Amino acid sequence: MHAGWQDDFLRYLTDVRRLSPNTVEAYANDVNQFADYLAANWGEDRAYNWSAVSYRTIRGFLADLSQRHYSRASMGRKLAALRTFFRYLLTENAVTQNPAAVAPTPRQEQHLPEYLYAEEVEQFLSAPDENTALGERDRAILELLYATGVRVSELVAMDVDALDFEQRQVRVIGKGNRERVVLMGDRAIAALRRYLASGRKELLRRAQSPDESAVFLNKSGGRLSVRGVQQRVHRYVLETAASSRITPHAMRHTFATHMLDGGADLRAIQALLGHKSLSTVGIYTHLTTERMKQVYAAAHPLADDAGPEESPPGGRRRVTEDEQ
Repeated sequence: MHAGWQDDFLRYLTDVRRLSPNTVEAYANDVNQFADYLAANWGEDRAYNWSAVSYRTIRGFLADLSQRHYSRASMGRKLAALRTFFRYLLTENAVTQNPAAVAPTPRQEQHLPEYLYAEEVEQFLSAPDENTALGERDRAILELLYATGVRVSELVAMDVDALDFEQRQVRVIGKGNRERVVLMGDRAIAALRRYLASGRKELLRRAQSPDESAVFLNKSGGRLSVRGVQQRVHRYVLETAASSRITPHAMRHTFATHMLDGGADLRAIQALLGHKSLSTVGIYTHLTTERMKQVYAAAHPLADDAGPEESPPGGRRRVTEDEQ
């Protein structure tokens, strides 16, 4: 058996499928974990004998993950990675069947994504201190995340020449190197203009080797990282007492939910978010349904004789299993 199939598979994902480095790394971790499982149960000499893997082997791997308290979402992702891996081996005639194809995907827990209510957004967006260069940058970041719904990876990859203030839009490169255009409102444009005219110039002056092309810079003048955005968002979450589960990605959910609440159709939201499948956007219909239930329960005099359920500080009420 060719020992380098895993490396060949990763090159295929990178060169042919043109997946992002983060996605390729996730595939690598999942396939390597399965190989470690085989080595532990079959011995090192048979660990890469992919043609000997059966449906029962895959089931045993999933059972092992379950015993080690992996979430169903993680198990489902690893199973999907193995399906793709064995499908690749099939095309290369390295195996005669795809043992992962018939294994049922673990049923997912129904968790609705976190998002900010409209009344919470203003306090969150206003949290950065705009009297500093970093504060101007952070205000522009928060405004742009909410205005466009872009992924954090797309935001940090933005170059200055991708911004088009006249057309009120910005060009982003999404998953699979797919380019799309997203729209900006007046607030986001104003925050970006202020940052570009002042804060960004100050950050460039601090740098010995500045990144002249990047929109968002770190304190040393280089391109800001995904981790850097995550840390700043977490800081403002703490300052505004928003839900501790609000992340940069939650701003994407907030954008989509508020767009749907405002009357946008799913196709438009799909295009703006850069999703390939319309079904991926369907979760936001559940979000708005839950919001309508809460509004109805709080506003209608006969909705509940016991009165609406008391909300915790910040106006956020956890969705119960019955509501889901």
